[in-house]
Amino acid sequence: MDILKSIAFYNKLIFWILIGLYIPFKSAGQSPQTNSKGLKDIYQSYFTMGVAVSVSSLKGEEAQLIKREFASITPENAMKMGPIHPEENRYHWKDADSIVSFAQRNGLKVRGHALCWHEQTPAWLFKDSKGNQVSKEVLLSRLRSHIFTVMQRYKGKVYAWDVVNEAIDDHPGAYLRNSLWYQICGEDFITKAFEYAHEADPDALLFYNDYNTERPEKVERICRLIKNLKDKNVPIYGIGLQAHWSIFEPSTAELENAIKKYAALGLKIQITELDISVYPWEKEKRALRPGEPDAYTSALEKQQINKYKEVFQVLRAHRKEITGVTFWNISDRHSWLDEYPVQGRKNYPLLFDQQLKRKKAFYAITKF
Repeated sequence: MDILKSIAFYNKLIFWILIGLYIPFKSAGQSPQTNSKGLKDIYQSYFTMGVAVSVSSLKGEEAQLIKREFASITPENAMKMGPIHPEENRYHWKDADSIVSFAQRNGLKVRGHALCWHEQTPAWLFKDSKGNQVSKEVLLSRLRSHIFTVMQRYKGKVYAWDVVNEAIDDHPGAYLRNSLWYQICGEDFITKAFEYAHEADPDALLFYNDYNTERPEKVERICRLIKNLKDKNVPIYGIGLQAHWSIFEPSTAELENAIKKYAALGLKIQITELDISVYPWEKEKRALRPGEPDAYTSALEKQQINKYKEVFQVLRAHRKEITGVTFWNISDRHSWLDEYPVQGRKNYPLLFDQQLKRKKAFYAITKF
């Protein structure tokens, strides 16, 4: 009997020893996709990590990825003036409401995008009942009404807004974009937009948002605009660097220079629409040319990894100036760059692949 008890005892001992060896072995072999911290956790002491979303991405595996990896979301299109205010006396709240509700249910912050932009502005805004162009007074009144209606609906739920988007002209020799906003109101539409936004929600953080904000000549023009606003005591909190970058730009020196110049104006900085294309930046739409590269090769992947690593080294070094980083789209499954500017060409600009798995670039920016 004692022999049987001894055998049972040693069998149990061996069993628990094997279990003890198996558990860490199994854990070590688990996919990092499920076993490591999300971006939001890794960068918690640096800046808020966010992503642009649509209503369709708030369910299934994309929703799970959002909740695991990010702490903030931005409506990609749902809060732009055209989609949310298509007619003078009609607002379309459904999509924006759904996104804000998702954020609240899951403890996510929301960045509002965008209150005033020359694109996706409904045509009715600039015309009277007879189809004639409205006066400056009428247009500013409509802008105020729009900003108040939208911001007060989401007051306390949206912590920051891109108030004015892309007001600087694309051409180095020009200053402000010759949009209908500018043609009718001059520079006042920018000033008033920020004043209205602050009046509508004094607690919201207000940003000027633009692209190519690291190119030296554009840095100077943006700084000119910001100085003009600050000289007039316009309530502006920070600047959004869209960060639609590529494996070719910006250089470390250009990014460093831009951050320092904007910070010197007393602004906080957020990276608002980050993606790193594997193709050079272009503005005008065109068709894919015969023989033109259209594949995510190992060489392009390596360049992208290096650029992501380089960019985030700079961003981490400026954690005191940078308060948020938002990626523009969730994964390579869908990116606005898939059809822009080259129609029919797939792009691979994000940290997650078409199966929503972490790419090598993800690990390049999270191992530091």
